Amino acid sequence: MKSNPAPPAGEPQQTAEAARELIELLEVLWERGRDMVSATPVSASQLRVLYSLDREEGISLRTLGDLLGSAPPSVSRMCDRLEALGFVQRLPSSVSRRQLELHLTVHGKTYLRELRVQREEALLAVIADMSPTSRKALLRGLTGFHDALEGSGPAASSHSRTPLKDVSSA
Repeated sequence: MKSNPAPPAGEPQQTAEAARELIELLEVLWERGRDMVSATPVSASQLRVLYSLDREEGISLRTLGDLLGSAPPSVSRMCDRLEALGFVQRLPSSVSRRQLELHLTVHGKTYLRELRVQREEALLAVIADMSPTSRKALLRGLTGFHDALEGSGPAASSHSRTPLKDVSSA
């Protein structure tokens, strides 16, 4: 397996600072998107629950807690709030009578779809102002970041993960 050459001194720190600044700007952009979708207040933690249920439909509270790294009582309270908002429903498990499965409701799925549309439109507006070379570099950098985060590195097979969408045509 090839290893990457050692980066110049200070480069990882500069990259981390640039990434942190970008994340902070994205958080502001994300909040604007959330405000445009619904007047219903959904916290960042509750949004993580919605994203998790969108990816893992029908999981148990325990599994959700494991995914989020949260204690069962706090996960249960978040699901209570999301259920009261009409975003989540608990249904009997098909494999165990003692367990409940968590599912997004139509309202919850609609909320996520509209949120993603708003956020993607905001991103596309910024990306459209970038040069084609910068867009390609961004895609390459984000793909490398994703690979490192997933632990696959540059030598791993590309079909073992979901690739990032090609933004170079945006």
